[in-house]
Amino acid sequence: MHQAQAHALSSEALIRSLGSDQDCGLSELEARARLLSHGANTLQVQSRTPAWRHFLQQFNSPLLITLLAVALMKMLLGEATDALVISSVTLINAVIGFVQERRAESAIAALAQVLRSDVEVVRDGSLQNLPSDQLVPGDVIQLEAGQRVPADLRLLTQRNLEVDESMLTGESLPVRKGTAAVAPDTPLAERRPIAYAGTHVTAGEACALVIATGNDTEVGQISSSLQQRSQLTTPLTRQFVRFSHTLLKAVLVLAALTLMVGLGRGKGLEEMVDGAIALAVGAIPEELPAIVTITLAIGVKRMARRRAIIRKLPAVETLGSTTVICSDKTGTLTQNRMTVKHLYAGGTLVALEDLWPGNERGSADLHNMALEETLVAGLLCSNARVDDGNTLVGDPTETALLAAAHSLGMDQGAARTRYPRRDAIPFESEQQFMATLHGRERILLKGSVEAVLARCSRQLNTEGQPEALNRAAIDRAVSTMAMAGERVLAFAIGKADRSQRQLRHQDVMANLDFIGLQGMQDPPRPEAIQAVATCRAAGIRVKLITGDHRETAAAIARQIGIGSGGDTIDGRQLAAMDEATIARVVQRVDVFARIAPAQKLALVEALQSHGEVVAMTGDGVNDAPALRQADIGIAMGAGGTEVARDAADMLLTDDNFATIEAAVEEGRTVALNLHKTLAFVLPVSGGASMTILLGAALGTALPVTALQVLWLNMVCSLTMSIALAFEPSCAALMKQPPRPPGQPLLSQGLIQRVLVVSAFNWTVVFGLFLWSEQHLGDLALARTMAVQGLVLAHLVYLVCISHWRGSLGQWRGSLGRWRQIAMAPAVPLGILATVAVQTLFSQSSWMNRFLGTSPLSFGSLMICALPMVLMVPVASLAERLDPSDGTAF
Repeated sequence: MHQAQAHALSSEALIRSLGSDQDCGLSELEARARLLSHGANTLQVQSRTPAWRHFLQQFNSPLLITLLAVALMKMLLGEATDALVISSVTLINAVIGFVQERRAESAIAALAQVLRSDVEVVRDGSLQNLPSDQLVPGDVIQLEAGQRVPADLRLLTQRNLEVDESMLTGESLPVRKGTAAVAPDTPLAERRPIAYAGTHVTAGEACALVIATGNDTEVGQISSSLQQRSQLTTPLTRQFVRFSHTLLKAVLVLAALTLMVGLGRGKGLEEMVDGAIALAVGAIPEELPAIVTITLAIGVKRMARRRAIIRKLPAVETLGSTTVICSDKTGTLTQNRMTVKHLYAGGTLVALEDLWPGNERGSADLHNMALEETLVAGLLCSNARVDDGNTLVGDPTETALLAAAHSLGMDQGAARTRYPRRDAIPFESEQQFMATLHGRERILLKGSVEAVLARCSRQLNTEGQPEALNRAAIDRAVSTMAMAGERVLAFAIGKADRSQRQLRHQDVMANLDFIGLQGMQDPPRPEAIQAVATCRAAGIRVKLITGDHRETAAAIARQIGIGSGGDTIDGRQLAAMDEATIARVVQRVDVFARIAPAQKLALVEALQSHGEVVAMTGDGVNDAPALRQADIGIAMGAGGTEVARDAADMLLTDDNFATIEAAVEEGRTVALNLHKTLAFVLPVSGGASMTILLGAALGTALPVTALQVLWLNMVCSLTMSIALAFEPSCAALMKQPPRPPGQPLLSQGLIQRVLVVSAFNWTVVFGLFLWSEQHLGDLALARTMAVQGLVLAHLVYLVCISHWRGSLGQWRGSLGRWRQIAMAPAVPLGILATVAVQTLFSQSSWMNRFLGTSPLSFGSLMICALPMVLMVPVASLAERLDPSDGTAF
């Protein structure tokens, strides 16, 4: 209760309620009692799932369980070789899944590190240095610049205290703190008398009261949220689960049907059990998990080249299905660098870049003395400086003022030589200004518009002469800058006595001359503007969710193209809404400002309640729960916190929104290549199972054995289908809307394709088998020809479904051919690999013995090649039913 309303209570009331004393602190006896009651000031971490349990969970798949059952039946029938091969397939898939899961995130451990430090504590009236994990509510501690805040604190006294709260609130600049109580409904980012655990003191000092420790702190509540929420499954995993269950039911039905039909035709039980097993092995695409993993891994490598690091393989495909991207502002959509954009002086409002000679930085003739004085004031009334490496050092606001003056040819060193500083009044949040005393009887004032104008009676004109203060014109300029999302600073000048060496507050209370305004902002990244436009063209909505001010968020959104000028909702409005209202609002509004950590999470959940696939970006501790809840969490790899990085599925090494757009394109490419892989693999399984079923129905010998089917699926199909994982992106992909989240893995077009090609495969296998058995009288040779005919036909099918299909008729000369090979080299390499292994399949004596095959003569091989010609029209029909170029994906 103390923590929830601490910002709204006076420091005296809070000290009384916690039974403490500002001067003496707690007694050692009371502190020990509270430590036993509240626990150590650390975050509690849940234990990880044991490795052995993770490994066993990999077998919790209907298809793998079925294959293990098939292997067991083979073992009972005395066919140890077949059993060993089938078991090896399941084991390989389990190992791949186990390795991926053990790389799961460790965000809670990272959060626990946030609070560990030493701190000066008042106990029994004396100042002691204690480990931060010994703090308890009611302790009185000292804070100073450079220190990490060890617990949630209520400030009692402070001097020029500034705290970097970006890791918690998303605020891009350090926050100036105060001690006065604020309203109970004040958003977290505006609670000036509170300092939160894990944030950093950048300037000043303070005496503060501990109000919450450990898991009761704001960062501790985030930790608890991370532990309570399980990772959502991705669209890919959900679709594969549904597909696996559907396929398993079909396999069991077909296997039982094969057994019953064969027994009804008078076949022996052992022979028909072997036939049912062969059908199950043929119908289950054993190679599919390996191909999916390889395809995703290739996507990971491609994304890494484009500065997106994937931490979890399924996240690759999830990017391709993303329908909404929730982005932070600072550093992602903007440059994370404060920059002066506009200046107002002498009654004129100008853009800084308009003053550059020839639109380039350099010395400029301003023709406006008031404007020149405004820039000089930014140089002198500042603690920022230029170091030996010509780098600007200091507060981001003050370095922006230096950069603006330098861009117009002004030099801080020369200005300080001409007007040496004699004294200064440092900025304090209560007075909202900074003042400096310089040689040549000059006083300069810099601060908020309200604080500066309240001390001015005149203003400088373009000639540098005083004239009557035009408050209305100044207010219009301030309004214009504020509407553009700029932070506005005002500047004034006064006259000092020639002998004056100290600056007092009464020297700057009145009778100053207003000289001008400088408006600054963290400008948008140019590439982010284009990336947002590309996302819109691809049917992806981009939402801005930030801890920054409402006006700033709205202005940046307008400049980047988010929200199309619609409403902006702030955290206070969102807090007054119930879940149903939030769910309605989140579909309509694209810009959210002053958002607290729990609200980011609520927005992600609201979007997901509408079936959206949500990508969420973030860099602070406050973003971690939303990053985990999102279908794909995207953290900043360069400037983000470790907690956010560990909670995310993807890291941006350049912290740039344009990289997200590139990753979405790669994700869609991966999804399309997986679609092609299914379109290639499933007809092989479908044709094999239909052949075995038909053989049982007609009473013939099995056209292919279980081991030959396994060879066809795991070796031959893998060498060809793996080439599809390397397919380049299609231009049409980013012009199509995202795949509907509920769309099944097997779309209507894909099902039609699979049925057409499966029927052709069945015709090839069964036709070649019957012809060979009748004319050549050799069962092993007939089975070999059936398998080889299917493989050769699928070499043509591979070309027709790949990137090569659209270019075969467009080659012009050898240069075009080499370019085509360079773009998609995996296809010809896959064809060569397939020819090599199939030569071993039929011509190697030890493979003949292992797989029950027979060597082929040249004449037999030519007969096997006939299906290659027939595949061309079949593949063309399949392309019309289910295009593979991304236009119907």
